Amino acid sequence: MTEKSRWLYETAQRVIPGGVNSPVRAFKSVGGSPRFIQSAFGAYLIDADGNRLIDYIGSWGPMILGHQHSHVLAAIQSALTEGVSFGAPNAREVELAMMVTKLTGTEKVRFVSSGTEATMSALRLARAVTGRDYILKFRGNYHGHADGLLVEAGSGLMTNEQKLQAKSAPSSAGVPQAYAGLTLVADYNDPEGLRQILQSKGNTIAAIIFEPVVGNAGVLIPTADFIDVLHSAKEQGILLIADEVMTGFRLSMGGATERLGLKPDIITWGKIIGGGLPVGAYGASAEIMDFVSPMGPVYQAGTLSGNPLAMAAGIGTLQTLRDNPGIYEQIEDYTERLEQGLLLAAAQAGISVCVNRIGSMLTMFFTEGPVTTYQDAVRSDTRLFGLWFHEMLNRGVYWAPSQFESIFVGAAHNERTLEHTIQAASSAFLALQAQTQG
Repeated sequence: MTEKSRWLYETAQRVIPGGVNSPVRAFKSVGGSPRFIQSAFGAYLIDADGNRLIDYIGSWGPMILGHQHSHVLAAIQSALTEGVSFGAPNAREVELAMMVTKLTGTEKVRFVSSGTEATMSALRLARAVTGRDYILKFRGNYHGHADGLLVEAGSGLMTNEQKLQAKSAPSSAGVPQAYAGLTLVADYNDPEGLRQILQSKGNTIAAIIFEPVVGNAGVLIPTADFIDVLHSAKEQGILLIADEVMTGFRLSMGGATERLGLKPDIITWGKIIGGGLPVGAYGASAEIMDFVSPMGPVYQAGTLSGNPLAMAAGIGTLQTLRDNPGIYEQIEDYTERLEQGLLLAAAQAGISVCVNRIGSMLTMFFTEGPVTTYQDAVRSDTRLFGLWFHEMLNRGVYWAPSQFESIFVGAAHNERTLEHTIQAASSAFLALQAQTQG
């Protein structure tokens, strides 16, 4: 039963572009009508019709502890009694900044209100520090919707090309070609291609921005050779910006930077750092961060930056993760068992899939593996994925509504949700088998 969700979607389309406030929510890549969510608790979403769904998007990553975690709720409620926004400094932003710098090895951090704002600000900072104009990103990496980053940008943008009528450099209408021209694009996990760009244009590049683990072309895990060439860029005065909006505090307390042994100059965060409330941040050494106003010439400001509710939610989340380090082992074990269950269920139904997993992030590609690059990912059978997605949804499992997204496991997932998910997946694969053979 989805009558209320359908009615809400029809109504929303009259007053909101496409009926949603972020494109992937519209189910365009999987078909059908989106579910409108009424509430959430633990590992579950409750839609407008009262259907209970096991949640594997976790608000696209932030809900690592599950929905309505008691410690996080208590922190927000405490802050709420003191005011929701001041437009002035508050103690909680200092406390969270001290936690973030200590846990990540950065020296100073600036809070903003979204991941997009964080990456946009980090690029401006890098250009100021180096005095160079060009940036380099990787095909299929998504860093938010700032103009200079909407080039070969992955995920929802991978399905946007049909509306552009051509595969031009910008991934969105409204991005001037001249501005997009300042963004160079290389292939992720192609060390030789990256080496060639560095040899020809390295002295003009201010920064390389990258997802340490790609989550917006599906999960892509960097190879050791690729990481080595990335690090070699520093020898040319290029700053490395690790976009940890998705991976920060998820793959470890020190994020992908710690887990993979990365040496970025600037790191951006979002999602978990705000415990589910709107937040972003960027951090680096004091030498780099002191270029930011009011210390330096790089202007960046925000009315809601350091918002006390978001700071409280972030503090509550990071405290819980810090004080319960076993959470990471727990969710990684769950995700590994989920991977094994999916692979077995697909094999039993004769459906070809490849599962990429690291920590509590996972993507199941409907293609034969391995999938290590953007080009590998786009060979996936998106039609088959869409059918499988709806079979899962009908069985009470809310998977990411795009072949080119990661799912996220959290501490609220347990044996019951794992058993339900694997049983649903097995049934869904068998339904696909019957449809494809029929």
